[in-house]
Amino acid sequence: MEGQERPAPPASPFADGHLVLWTLCSVLLPVLITLWCSVQRSRRQLHRRDIFRKSKHGWRDTDLFSQPTYCCVCAQHILQGAFCDCCGLRVDEGCLKKADKRFPCKEIMLKSDSKALDAMPHHWIRGNVPLCSYCVVCKQQCGNQPKLCDYRCVWCQKTVHDECMKNSLRNEKCDFGEFKNLIIPPSYLTSINHMRKDKKTDYEMLASKLGKQWTPLIILANSRSGTNMGEGLLGEFRILLNPVQVFDVTKTPPIKALQLCTLLPYDSARVLVCGGDGTVGWVLDALDEMKIKGQEKYIPQVAVLPLGTGNDLSNTLGWGTGYAGEIPVAQVLRNVMEADGIKLDRWKVQVTNKGYYNLRKPKEFTMNNYFSIGPDALMALNFHAHREKAPSLFSSRILNKAVYLFYGTKDCLVQECKDLNKKVELELDGERVELPNLEGIIVLNIGYWGGGCRLWEGMGDETYPLARHDDGLLEVVGVYGSFHCAQIQVKLANPFRIGQAHTVRLILKCSMMPMQVDGEPWAQGPCTVTITHKTHALMLYFSGEQTDDDVSSTSDQEDTKETE
Repeated sequence: MEGQERPAPPASPFADGHLVLWTLCSVLLPVLITLWCSVQRSRRQLHRRDIFRKSKHGWRDTDLFSQPTYCCVCAQHILQGAFCDCCGLRVDEGCLKKADKRFPCKEIMLKSDSKALDAMPHHWIRGNVPLCSYCVVCKQQCGNQPKLCDYRCVWCQKTVHDECMKNSLRNEKCDFGEFKNLIIPPSYLTSINHMRKDKKTDYEMLASKLGKQWTPLIILANSRSGTNMGEGLLGEFRILLNPVQVFDVTKTPPIKALQLCTLLPYDSARVLVCGGDGTVGWVLDALDEMKIKGQEKYIPQVAVLPLGTGNDLSNTLGWGTGYAGEIPVAQVLRNVMEADGIKLDRWKVQVTNKGYYNLRKPKEFTMNNYFSIGPDALMALNFHAHREKAPSLFSSRILNKAVYLFYGTKDCLVQECKDLNKKVELELDGERVELPNLEGIIVLNIGYWGGGCRLWEGMGDETYPLARHDDGLLEVVGVYGSFHCAQIQVKLANPFRIGQAHTVRLILKCSMMPMQVDGEPWAQGPCTVTITHKTHALMLYFSGEQTDDDVSSTSDQEDTKETE
């Protein structure tokens, strides 16, 4: 009948099969493409690592170059690829193997002794010259064209236009440029190698050809310090200096790296430590080991580039409270050349546990900055415990200080270190000192404490003479709690000054208390702590970096002299 609807045709099994097939394809195809891409990426990474491992270049990967960059092989503009952190070559990933074969890197040592110390030619690299560089021939700006152009010498850092490059300039001897007094020339190491084979050690005569102002610099950087800037700084120093002078202390321990000083003339070397106060202490301990080995004549002077959180030692020596790339690395080297030599007291901290049956040897520490017992040591102990669990979360200097603030605020409420005067006895140079109701005692060797606070001099009408780090005296102060520490840091209060002494003895009679030496904390039971002078360290002081506290303290001293 016409009014009745026609029955729907039966569903075809082939139609359902096509639907299932297309569904599978739409799901599996992206998965297969992703797997194929990851396999290809893994193959490329293995191939790249194989080239890196066999190459004489110091290749590093980068996902994005920080300035307009052109491949040194194909001359094409590139956004990502690889660069050599020794000579500065920059290449696309596909041209990496060609570049490795075509361009030699910086020579740490010459292959033969045919080249004299004063006849080493320039080593020119084409393209990607630094911004705002100028041609040594026509004095016009280099690298301002959007293409691979102009040349740079990897040793003296001089730049020259393509059209200004002449055969005479190609064969001209390299004078190593502005930092010639800091660079160890490859020919010097070649001559040293031949002298050692002949069992000769007259390095003074060899160094005399480099001039009296030659003070070679050794870089010891901690790539894990503070904001993890160490890795980038290592590359920048390798470009400006001989790569053999630059060490990562996480891979090469300081005691091994400092053996390079034994190949240099007596009292000529300098060391720049890039890291926190802990890294500086590690290097100074290595220098003490050199003294024990009879290598005292080779001990270098030590400068600091602060990368840690507190950086109180570097602040005391004029190197600032923290480096964040605000000045170029070349300026850092200029500051090292201008720095003056001074001495730094180093102290032995001996901790002897109490007990009749205690057969363990006393624990010994070396102190450069300060020793403390009380709330600041408690904050350091809590911070250290959490950083050990998750070190990747503590790579920011600001975040680290925020964590310290959190634990300080917590202790203001809990007061875990109260009634310290009832738990300890304090002796200064053998005389017992009566203590008020304190929560903490701090023994200072340097002027700064707590990330930039001048603790001993104080503020207002109660200012004291500046604390010195080379007079063989320790300054001992007390604090009334975490809140008092915070007031001192924002210049709203002064510490309780206990006195100065050559020897400090502290007896912890009961309970467990937090202690620290130079930021290394631990929980300590009943014991006797004895602090005595150990030795001096040769440091470099830079007078060009002064904080507001330094300026005010200096002016206060001058006013006092005028009134006298």
